[in-house]
Amino acid sequence: MALAGFAFVDGGFDRAAHLRERPEALDALWADAAVLRLDGESRSLDDGDARTWSRGDALSAARPPEAVFVGLVGGRACFALERPAEGARTTDLRRAGMQWPGLEAALFAAAAGVLNWRRRARFCGACGHPTDAAQAGWSMRCARCGLQAYPRTDPAVIVAVRGGDRLLLGRQRTWPPGRWSVLAGFVEPGESPEQAVRREVLEESGVPVGAVRYADAQPWPFPSALMLGFFADAESAAEPQAGDELEDVRWFTRDAVRAGLAATDAPPEAAPPPLAFAPRLSIARALIEAWLDGRDG
Repeated sequence: MALAGFAFVDGGFDRAAHLRERPEALDALWADAAVLRLDGESRSLDDGDARTWSRGDALSAARPPEAVFVGLVGGRACFALERPAEGARTTDLRRAGMQWPGLEAALFAAAAGVLNWRRRARFCGACGHPTDAAQAGWSMRCARCGLQAYPRTDPAVIVAVRGGDRLLLGRQRTWPPGRWSVLAGFVEPGESPEQAVRREVLEESGVPVGAVRYADAQPWPFPSALMLGFFADAESAAEPQAGDELEDVRWFTRDAVRAGLAATDAPPEAAPPPLAFAPRLSIARALIEAWLDGRDG
């Protein structure tokens, strides 16, 4: 099934990967390009309307070698450049995911993901020599040993587990009071996503999982995850036990989840609600809402 309501999944731009190895074509596109400027922490210096982003020729006569080619929007090129904030107003990616139009948020996520990776790939992972950007910012090459590195994406599973008419939720120690969510974890080497679902749920809650159903996916560039969303059925309705990663894990009724969603969307009060969820940004919220509406298969 396909979920809805979460950020960074708008497919309205063409990544045009064939242009990454054609510098002459990118040079020709630069003058009229829309350029998203990000600071050293991947916060945007521009607003959520791509039509107001700087034109390439307003920033420099020639395409800077550090410019990342993000893709094409209606035939117009979009690039990303890292620039110092110098006191300018900035927007972080989480806020953009909630407030910007879907296309602009997706462009921002792609740009931030590449720039975050490039900051960690300045030296060769094999010999330690400095690397040089290639493929319009989408790879880093070592001139000494020839190693070519590409942006890293870490697959993770996130799952709404139902036990009868209840939903399994956990909370981390670092979360705000009252915040709960569905369980999640990274896929390990040699493991399928479905295997990861069963392992993570058992490790974090002690609950064995039977049937597993894929739901949807979300790029999660904080800094480089891909969240694979699932629904699953518990094989036992036994009370869960939190593992080392969670502060607590419990079963919640539909009435409790419905009240938690309402409290999350209501204006903030002085005291936090006993149950609240993430805002309409992540696939976690979409999984919870789909379970509540009976759309979990």
